[in-house]
Amino acid sequence: MPTETKQISEFQSGSWEQQFGYKSFLPTPIDLEWIVDDPVLQSLLSDADRKLGELNAYGTLVPDVDFFIQMYAAKEATQSSRIEGTATEITEAVMEEQDISPERRDDWSEVQNYIDAMRFAVESLEKLPLSSRLLRQTHEVLLQGVRGKHKLPGDFRTSQNWIGGASLKDAVFVPPSQERIQELMGDLEKFLHNENINTPHLIRAGIAHYQFETIHPFLDGNGRLGRLLITLYLVSNQLLTRPSLYLSDFISRNKSLYYDNLTGVRQKNDLNQWLRFFLVGVSETADDATNTFRQILALKSAIETERLPRMGKRMELGFQFLRALYRNPVMSAQQIAEVLAVSSATANRLIEQFVAQGILQEKTGARRNRLFEFGEYLGLFDRKRGV
Repeated sequence: MPTETKQISEFQSGSWEQQFGYKSFLPTPIDLEWIVDDPVLQSLLSDADRKLGELNAYGTLVPDVDFFIQMYAAKEATQSSRIEGTATEITEAVMEEQDISPERRDDWSEVQNYIDAMRFAVESLEKLPLSSRLLRQTHEVLLQGVRGKHKLPGDFRTSQNWIGGASLKDAVFVPPSQERIQELMGDLEKFLHNENINTPHLIRAGIAHYQFETIHPFLDGNGRLGRLLITLYLVSNQLLTRPSLYLSDFISRNKSLYYDNLTGVRQKNDLNQWLRFFLVGVSETADDATNTFRQILALKSAIETERLPRMGKRMELGFQFLRALYRNPVMSAQQIAEVLAVSSATANRLIEQFVAQGILQEKTGARRNRLFEFGEYLGLFDRKRGV
C-alpha cells in the first residue's frame, strides 16, 4: 500500500480531546511522505547537509577521535541537563564524584546519568533499531537513582502529564492522554524506518523531534531524550559516522525561540518555521563542531611538536599523559599516577613539567588533594571560558 504524500505547508498538527475538566492535545500521525515545498527550507536543508558532510570528514581525520567524542558527550550532557534546570559545568562533568562539592552532587549525578544514557543508546544501535524499546531502555538508564527515579524509569507514563502551570487546569500545554501513547509512538517509529518515503533524513529528524516532544511519552526526561533522539537518528542512518552533533547548546542559547517554534506548530500548523529553526541549528552546531575539531588538531600539533620535546627523556611518558588528558582533562595527582601506572613521585614530576609548559593548571588552590585541568582543551568545549 503506497504511503500518503503531503506537502509540509499542508501539515495539520492535531486536535484537542475533551478530558475530565481539561483538554489534551492529540497530534495527527506523521508516517507520511513529506514534500519540502518552501525554497528557503530547501536551501537550509542543502546547507545543513553540506555542513554535516564536513563534520563527518573531520570525524574520520582526527586521530583518537573517540576520546574527543567523549568530551562532546560531556558538553551535551551539561547543556541538555541545564535546559531542565541543573547547574553542572563541563569541568565538573569530567570530574570524579569525590571531587564535587556535596551541594552540587545531585546535579552532577543527573549529568553522569545522561552521559551513561547517551553511551548506552549509541552502543545499543549496533544491535537494536531506533525504537520505542531502545528509548525506554535509555530512559531507564537516564533516571536510575536520581531525582526522577520514582517517575517510571523505562516505562511510558500511565497518567496525564502537562507542561507549564501548577495544574492541568492552568497548564501551558497538555500532551495526549496516556491511552494514546502506544499508537502515537508506534506511528513515530514507523515514520523513522519507512523505506517507502523519500522525505530527507534531516527533515525526518526535525519532524520526529517535534512529534516526540508533543507526545511527551514519559513522566520525566522527555526533553533530554527528545534531543538525543536527533543524534541517534542521524547515527543510525549514517548521516553521522560518530555521535558528534548535539543540538542542546544551540537550543539552550535560543530557548525562547525553540519553545515558540514548537508551540507555533501546535497552534498554527507552522511546521515549516519549526523546520527552518531546526535546520539552522543543525548547520550552526555542525559548524561549531567542525571548528572545534580544527582547534583540537591545532592544539594537539602545537603541544606535540613544540612543548613535549622540551621534556627530554620524559617525552614518551608525556605523550601517554597527553592521551590520558584527552579522555580525562581534570585529574588529581593520584589519578594520574594510577592512569599511567607510575609512582606518585614520577606523576608529580610529570605534573610539574606540564604546569611549566602551560598544559596543566592547578584549579583548587589547596596544598592537598589538588586537581589539575587541561585548560586549553576544556576551553574548546566551554563558551564561558571565552576560548
